[in-house]
Amino acid sequence: MRFMSSSDPLKRIADMLEQVMRIESHLAGHDLETFRANALAQDAVERCLERICEAARKIGERLDERYPAVDFPNLRRFGSILRHDYGDVDVEIIWQVAVGRLPLLKAACRTELGL
Repeated sequence: MRFMSSSDPLKRIADMLEQVMRIESHLAGHDLETFRANALAQDAVERCLERICEAARKIGERLDERYPAVDFPNLRRFGSILRHDYGDVDVEIIWQVAVGRLPLLKAACRTELGL
């Protein structure tokens, strides 16, 4: 297990990619209804999203223009919501971000890392 302690943007991008892949693993075999019924998967995905959002916050705006479809500004704001307003975050929102938005982030991370 690695800890996100580096200020190197590429290491933070690699951390984001790792968290996306963990989310993919946590969601394997789930649809929205089975995800709703699985608190462990919800907690795991939400925690990975928090890490992704924190890495995006620490990277700053450097990827915003290169990958507008990822919507890094909203990703950074979402992290604040997860940390501070977690009781108001609907499971369906977590699902939509995980399955609808993270593939774009994964592709951007892979491009930045030359994969």
